[in-house]
Amino acid sequence: METLIEMTRNGKHPEWLKKVAEYEGVDLNLLVKLIAKGEVVVPRNVLRDEDFQAKAIGRFMSTKVNANVGTSADYVNVEEEVEKARVAVKYGADAVMDLSTGGDLDYIRRRIMEAVNVPFGTVPIYQAVREKNVEDLSEDDFFRVVEKHAKDGVDFMTIHAGVNKMSLERLKRSKRLMGIVSRGGSIIAKWIETTGEENPYYKDFDYLLEILKEYDVTISLGDAFRPGCIADASDRAKFTEFIILGELVEKCREAGVQAMVEGPGHVPIDEIETSVKAMKFVTKNAPLYLLGPLVTDIAAGYDHIAAAIGAAIAGMHGADFICYVTPSEHLALPTVEDVREGVIAAKIAAHAADLVKEGQRERARKRDYEMSVARKNLDWSRQFELSIDPEKAMEVHSRRKSKGEACSMCGDLCAIKISREVLEKAKD
Repeated sequence: METLIEMTRNGKHPEWLKKVAEYEGVDLNLLVKLIAKGEVVVPRNVLRDEDFQAKAIGRFMSTKVNANVGTSADYVNVEEEVEKARVAVKYGADAVMDLSTGGDLDYIRRRIMEAVNVPFGTVPIYQAVREKNVEDLSEDDFFRVVEKHAKDGVDFMTIHAGVNKMSLERLKRSKRLMGIVSRGGSIIAKWIETTGEENPYYKDFDYLLEILKEYDVTISLGDAFRPGCIADASDRAKFTEFIILGELVEKCREAGVQAMVEGPGHVPIDEIETSVKAMKFVTKNAPLYLLGPLVTDIAAGYDHIAAAIGAAIAGMHGADFICYVTPSEHLALPTVEDVREGVIAAKIAAHAADLVKEGQRERARKRDYEMSVARKNLDWSRQFELSIDPEKAMEVHSRRKSKGEACSMCGDLCAIKISREVLEKAKD
């Protein structure tokens, strides 16, 4: 069986790829070439049916948004997580990841997958460490969970292959304040320390690729050493991992496996461009998947806003895939409403990036122009229709309705209405 990247290298494409090109507003031949080069990925397990909504991530494509859902050891409510996934997709998430760590993980994963029809991701090591203590995991356990998730139809998986003995030693010698904030990265670091063995995902990376290739699963190379606070941003540990991930991207492409790369984290505004461009350079323009980045550490309860600020700037400089952050980040497991707020904030950031992104700028600005026309005409129904969250826009507008056609902020002193009268008189 040919994987998607192998097929495109031979100048071919599956029939369903036409819909992906149409959705992106790009030429099909361009999309085929970008997939062949590894600059665009389309996560889609071979087990997916024809109704699956495949999405392209990468150069010239619209900026995509991922929503994380999943149980924790402290709170297991499967139906709530299913509802979170549905709400995330309803409000514009392009992909969903299940990060569950509590309950029957196989059942939870399958239930959430059944509820959505967009690219679905997981972090297999979470399940491995729930089935055994970290120190008791065998090398086979690392790969067994990957194969299980692939057989279930998972489209992309976060694998922390950049954590190895060398990078871990570099981290120890650094002056990091918060150490490792990646859950998967910390698990693997502990395994290396307790067993004295090399990370199986790094040591036997070729074997990992064989499993992924069989199901055409896209690998998302995890950023285990992403900075968890502004004090740790742009340190040597992070860049050490960047270089390793760049080498692994080349192996993925050689093996015919689609690959994207994950990035930081907490980064001050003036360092975001450097982080994005450095990752794009060392990975030879692999699609970049970012958590935020959050531009400050003190936005507890409002981290979705801090992340949206960073995501918009990162997208402007080349980030392709944004992992949403909810108001609950750093505080608690998110609620359904938190998921909605997180998705909307990320969608705003993604659209802001598309307004300046090569390949998407014209299409993105067309929507903004249409909104401006609707505002000029005081066409409220059209304004709601063009809004990222029409329900919220209608709700706010109806709270205090104006007696006239303008909104209640200005009423009969509406600047648009007055200026329209002035300009119409000037035409006479």
